[in-house]
Amino acid sequence: MSGAGYVAGVASSVRVIVLNGGSSSGKSGIARCLQAVLPEAWLAIGVDTLIDVMPPRLQLGAEGIGFADDGEITIGAEFRLLEDAWMQGVAAMVHAGARVIVDDVFLGGTESRQRWEKVLDGLEVLWVGVRCDAAVAAGRELARGDRVAGMAAAQAELVHRGMSYDIEVDTTRAEAIECANVIAERIKSD
Repeated sequence: MSGAGYVAGVASSVRVIVLNGGSSSGKSGIARCLQAVLPEAWLAIGVDTLIDVMPPRLQLGAEGIGFADDGEITIGAEFRLLEDAWMQGVAAMVHAGARVIVDDVFLGGTESRQRWEKVLDGLEVLWVGVRCDAAVAAGRELARGDRVAGMAAAQAELVHRGMSYDIEVDTTRAEAIECANVIAERIKSD
């Protein structure tokens, strides 16, 4: 990663932080903590928000996103079309001057990352792997009560296969604020 780095009073050149991790790994908590510890204003945008604003028929049907009883997720063509537009919109916000933290789940592995790389081309991006032990993530999933049981365990390693990151954090034993501070220090050192 290139950039001007962080000097007191001078912002880092990183414009986008992409957090990739499985369901219930702690990405959203880390994003909120990053907003608190980073000196600049950052927008936090998650794939859950995209799903929430889609029509209900796309949250259940074959053309949208499907959640099987065992936690498996399927993605249909219409969902992918809207997701592509959403990703381009995120990139447009960054090109317009915003700093953005993206909270995503790379179900497609390296193909998911390549899609983000394409729309974020030319921008300084910090790629962050958010890991969490499958059993711990499954416990968080159960406590949340808003996820299909099995998603967290199924995604814990799947989303990281073949992936390389600028930095990785592990929320198995570390709190979101600790992970955010590690990421913030990395940004300040670039």
